[in-house]
Amino acid sequence: MDFAILIPIVLFVCIVMAIKIVVEARLRKRMVESNVSEDMVKSMLLADERNRRLSALKWGLVLTSVGVALGLVSALHLDSNNPGAFGLLVGAAGIGMLVYHFIADRVK
Repeated sequence: MDFAILIPIVLFVCIVMAIKIVVEARLRKRMVESNVSEDMVKSMLLADERNRRLSALKWGLVLTSVGVALGLVSALHLDSNNPGAFGLLVGAAGIGMLVYHFIADRVK
């Protein structure tokens, strides 16, 4: 596998994330400077914290389910070119997302 193609992809992702962080920080700064009510600022901070916790839950569930699927692929002796292996991995990721949404709806 040619790893040289990963460098521009990772660079692009890093640039996008940096821009997103800067834009969100500026938005928060403007809201604080424009004398928005204290309740609004508190609700925004609480919503951000909740989103961070749920994001960790989401990726934890998805990565765990994909890890289990990789274990099943190995246990079933499927090779990497087998469509069943791809289906098992994608299905596991989908199940992880569905479980996340079920849990997130109950938390609200």
